[in-house]
Amino acid sequence: MKNAVQTTRSNIWRPFTTVKEARDPLPVKRGYGTTLELEDGRKVLDCISSWWVTLHGHGNHTIAEAIYEQAKELEQVIFADFTHAPARRLSEKLLSMLPSNLGKVFFSDNGSTSVEVALKTAYQYWVNKGVKSKKSFIAFEGAYHGDTMGAMSVSAPSDFSRVFEELLFSVTHIPYPATFCGDEEVEKKELKVLSHFEELLEKKADQFAAIILEPLVQGAGGMRMCRPEFLRELQKVAHRYHLLVIYDEVMTGFGRTGDIFACRKAQTHPDLICLSKGITGGTMPLAVTVCSDEIYKAFASDDPMKTFWHGHSYTANPVGCAAALASFNLLQENHFTWSSMEEKHLAFLELLAKHERVARPRVCGTISAMDIVTEEADGYMNQIGKIMQQRFMDKGIYLRPLGNTLYLMPPYCIKDEELEYVYGVMGEILSSL
Repeated sequence: MKNAVQTTRSNIWRPFTTVKEARDPLPVKRGYGTTLELEDGRKVLDCISSWWVTLHGHGNHTIAEAIYEQAKELEQVIFADFTHAPARRLSEKLLSMLPSNLGKVFFSDNGSTSVEVALKTAYQYWVNKGVKSKKSFIAFEGAYHGDTMGAMSVSAPSDFSRVFEELLFSVTHIPYPATFCGDEEVEKKELKVLSHFEELLEKKADQFAAIILEPLVQGAGGMRMCRPEFLRELQKVAHRYHLLVIYDEVMTGFGRTGDIFACRKAQTHPDLICLSKGITGGTMPLAVTVCSDEIYKAFASDDPMKTFWHGHSYTANPVGCAAALASFNLLQENHFTWSSMEEKHLAFLELLAKHERVARPRVCGTISAMDIVTEEADGYMNQIGKIMQQRFMDKGIYLRPLGNTLYLMPPYCIKDEELEYVYGVMGEILSSL
């Protein structure tokens, strides 16, 4: 009889995994809090929240109970002709915590589709208003917005999307003013990017429907961070030239940046915002795209060609909405646990930052990151990431470096002693490289 690993290798195609050179997957028996318990009895600290989704830790009873109760009442219904209380309550909750210009919630099922909805909405908004020249988008170098065609198009060109280049639509990518602790050049970098952005719009504003960005932190691009001040100035320029602003908060939403949403921390008001990942606390697939009332008005017409013809089978799934509401309550009840994490990261990182292998240490809310100095080029394909990942696993810690970018994004329930242990092991491993 085949064991679990053999079975998994033989019939499951795993994401972001080279087929012939992949390590054996690790069979997980259960999860609780920050811990993943493997079938062989080993226990591992999940320090990246299982791809940035598990906000409150694994096996959270509050969310599990909400899922159970909702599944007994109503598990699914077509959302084109029906509605239900969990979706209404979740929409109201979201809008109460987002900028006041945002007024309409469109449900989908994952981060990539929430981005697709935003891109299609932004483009059709201008078409509905009779402006047909705005056919392109602006995005940032280093951006990652998902793996569907539109999301790949606005992401920075990479090995992930290279094979599909001929299928993607044209996008203008502008530089990103990535910063870090002690960066004395940050204002100069920001001014240079803003100047370039304004020059571009001065010449071609009539060609662009929107700019899309990951506010405050570029995730898969290497946890590259920018300042709130930059986002405020960027918004001013964009709106001066009648360019819609799309925030991809799939990763940065729900407390990750130290405020409930990055747009609140930056004191900005995007025209569209994409939310997923942590929305249900890491328990159910769910996503939303929220747009301004002004955008929605352009679709309120008797002309069927001005309708937004888009939908998903599991739109506003009641069980997912119930999980999201339970997660929201936990975020409010445990506000201090995630809002205070930045201070803890900074204290631990201050010591590690002195290590000769560490460059560009940076922190934003619950996210801590640094680049590891090697002889290879920086980036996702730097092999030091795989070496470090295995060494951390040997110490009972699950981290998944982005090439030579080592980062922490733990569940909010992580204990101080657990965080101290992880940073201690970081120091040991850096010294052993």
